[in-house]
Amino acid sequence: MVALAPPARRHTVSVLTFDGMAPFELGSVVEVFGLPRPELDVPWYDLRVCSPERGPIRAVGGFTMTTQHGLAEFAAADTVIVVAVPDVRDEPPPDVVAALRHAHTRGARVVSICSGAFALAATGLLDGREATTHWRYADLLRRRYPKVRVNPDVLYVDGDDVLTGAGSAAGLDMCLHLVRKDHGARIANAVARRLVVPPHREGGQAQFVEAAVTPPADDDAVARSMAWALAHLTEPITVARLAQEAHLAPRTYIRHFRRQTGTSPLRWVIAQRIMAALPLLEEGRTPIEEIGAAVGFESPVTFRHHFVRAMKTSPSAYRRTFHATAAAVQ
Repeated sequence: MVALAPPARRHTVSVLTFDGMAPFELGSVVEVFGLPRPELDVPWYDLRVCSPERGPIRAVGGFTMTTQHGLAEFAAADTVIVVAVPDVRDEPPPDVVAALRHAHTRGARVVSICSGAFALAATGLLDGREATTHWRYADLLRRRYPKVRVNPDVLYVDGDDVLTGAGSAAGLDMCLHLVRKDHGARIANAVARRLVVPPHREGGQAQFVEAAVTPPADDDAVARSMAWALAHLTEPITVARLAQEAHLAPRTYIRHFRRQTGTSPLRWVIAQRIMAALPLLEEGRTPIEEIGAAVGFESPVTFRHHFVRAMKTSPSAYRRTFHATAAAVQ
């Protein structure tokens, strides 16, 4: 009789709740890591929702939650996530700081989302590192913890063993990034489709900082030009050509485009070309030089320059990371 191999061990994820918390970021973590996904045919995560104290937890919105796990279980997971702190103006609770330090010491991957970065900063784990938080709290984090290199313009920062994410919806970006690190691009893309969100979201928090709302007529004009650009990425795209599609003068077009998107037209085009290159890199077959040309970059050097600037890694390193991990779970 052939002995069956034991089932693969599931990666444990813990997330911390506290009384008075807003539930959005917690919901993102639960949706990604707590929902069973047998259709993906990989060992999914074992999620543990934890709290510093036993008893009902009051959440913003007028409802309560009860967790089954405390700080000991929180610190014992493979990945520990703190989604917020009770009050960014106060020092994080000492027992939470101690649990995070213990988790990191024993080798856990430590993650923050939104104001949870204040808890990580209090541990000293962010000293000398680049980190992010919600853009509203970036200046305060920088003043309170001057040893942390605060970057308010990105959606998340991956320091390998310590990761920080921006606020609110950026929590989903962070969670999908963790899935991509663990299971590869194919699995992360499948989860993103189930969530009806893009697997990669271009840009950073800067596009959301007090951005003006564009009148509907301008939205339609700019949207027409963006749709044209997406259908013609391999062609030369200039501001004049985009403005022509929008039926606007170039200077007027640039003003409306920036007001709507928070960036310039050409930076947006570059971001779209990089996004189009990602699945080609993940497939692992097409030469990198051909990928750059296929998505509209003039030369391999230009492609690598803009890719490194946007993704903080080279096209070849991206391919090695995500093609290898994707192949391992197929």
